Amino acid sequence: MIEAGYVRIMARYNAWQNRQLTEMLTGVPDVELRKDRGAFFGSIMATLNHILWGDAMWMSRLDPKIPAPRVPAEDHKDFTPTFAVWTAERFRMDGTIRLWADDLDTIALKGDLSWYSGMLKRDFHAPFEVCVTHLFTHQAHHRGQVHAMMTAAGLSAPVTDIVFMPEDD
Repeated sequence: MIEAGYVRIMARYNAWQNRQLTEMLTGVPDVELRKDRGAFFGSIMATLNHILWGDAMWMSRLDPKIPAPRVPAEDHKDFTPTFAVWTAERFRMDGTIRLWADDLDTIALKGDLSWYSGMLKRDFHAPFEVCVTHLFTHQAHHRGQVHAMMTAAGLSAPVTDIVFMPEDD
């Protein structure tokens, strides 16, 4: 289904997207980041936290050496207390994903993954490569919500087309 090269490209894309969001949201007042904008998780900040918490959870499932988030599933929207803390944790997680992807080979993508979902309170089992694909599509889906909230708030929003990703990212 997928190969290691795809995972590396998507890890680069994820980091590029998050750097753009960080740059564009730096300096936006906290009240604006936390304003309920009618999105699935309400605010820009809650959505950013959901993405980061989800990345931390999925990475702990995909690589047992990576610890699971310390924040329980029900508190995922409050994963980080401030945008500054989110920025630092996002940078660290993007580095973790890039390093993991760089060490991955296509054979490692084969097989299955079993896990327990604290959000859904049940066990799951799926092909490993489907879970990896989910990591990246989940990020993109919710970043799209952040993009829409930024646009509706009159903020500049990032370029999201992967074909425009700089080569040096």
